[in-house]
Amino acid sequence: MGHEDPTVRMPDAKFHHILGPEPAPAFLEESELQSVWGAKWGAADEFSRLRTVMVRRPSKGLEEVAQLGESAYRPDLNCYLDPNHHWYWGGHELPDLELLHSQWDNFIAAMKREGVEVVEVPEAEARFTKSVFTRDPLFTIPGGAIIGRMAARMRRGEEQAITQTVAAQGLPILGTITGTGLAEGGSFAKVRRDLAFFGTSVRCNAEGYRQLADILEEQGIRLERVSMPGYQIHIDLCLAMLDDDLALVNSRIAPYDFLNRLWELGIETVEVEPDEDWACNLLSLDRRKIFFPAHLVKTAEKLNSKYNVDIIPIEYREMNKNGGGLHCSTMELRRDW
Repeated sequence: MGHEDPTVRMPDAKFHHILGPEPAPAFLEESELQSVWGAKWGAADEFSRLRTVMVRRPSKGLEEVAQLGESAYRPDLNCYLDPNHHWYWGGHELPDLELLHSQWDNFIAAMKREGVEVVEVPEAEARFTKSVFTRDPLFTIPGGAIIGRMAARMRRGEEQAITQTVAAQGLPILGTITGTGLAEGGSFAKVRRDLAFFGTSVRCNAEGYRQLADILEEQGIRLERVSMPGYQIHIDLCLAMLDDDLALVNSRIAPYDFLNRLWELGIETVEVEPDEDWACNLLSLDRRKIFFPAHLVKTAEKLNSKYNVDIIPIEYREMNKNGGGLHCSTMELRRDW
C-alpha cells in the first residue's frame, strides 16, 4: 500500500487566491491580445490601415478549364460549365492562364510594396477552382475570425485549410457556422465598430445570418440583414466602404432600404459609373486609399477628382471571368482598430 506524503498537500484557498483567476484585462484589450495571441488580430471595419492579408494562389484546376473545347460552352448562360457543376468560367473566351497568374502575382507584389504582410494559404486541390477567393470561407472582426460555411458544393471543403492557416498564424477562432447555416464572407460588411451588414441570398441563408448574429452579439456587434435581390450572391458587389462616412455603391443591385440605412448612418454614397459593375469589388489599403480595377477608369476618375480617393490601379480583369475580383481574392487578418 502507498503511504500519503504529509509534505504534499492539495493547494488551499490562499494558494489559488494568489495565482488567479484573472478575468481582467479583457480578451480584446491590446495588451491581452499581444501577450496571449501575439498580435492585435482582426478588423473593426473595411477601410482602416491594412496590415495583414490572406490570399491563395489560383487553383491548378483552371488548367483543365483552359483545355476545354466548345462542347462545354453554354450559350444560354454565356459561360463554360462543368456538367458535374464543379466549376464555371464566364464569357466565351477560355482562360488565359499566363495572364491570370501574371495579374495575380502583380497584385500580390503591389500589396507587399504598400507594406502589407501577405499570408498565403497552401494551394488547394485541383477541384477547388474558386479557392483563390479567400474572402468567402471566413469573417474577421476585432479579436479574431469566424469560420463560415460555403453554399456551393464546388467550394464546400475550402473551410478546413483556411481554418488551419489562420490558426497557425495565431488568430483566435471566435466561432464557426454549423448545421444548415450558409454564410460567406463576401456578403459581410463592417461599417462601424459595433455594426455590420450581412446580405442573405442564394449563397447565404437565414440560418447562417442567425448563427452569425448570435456570435457577433457576444462580441458587442449588431448584425443587420440585407436581402439581396434576385440571384445576386454577395454584398461586396454593391458596397465598398471607403471611409467611415463614404461608400461606393451600385444601386442597380443594392436594395433601397439598405441604401437608406447607409444614409441614416451619415454615410455618403457614390454611384459606380454605368457599365462598371465590378467597381465595388476593390480593396481598401487605408482611409480613401484603394486598390482598384484598372479597366474601370470612369469610376476611378470620379472617386479621385470629387472625393479625394487615392487610386492604385490593378490589372485583374482575367480573374473576373472566374467570378470574383480584388476584394474576393483577399481577406484582411489585421487592420488597425
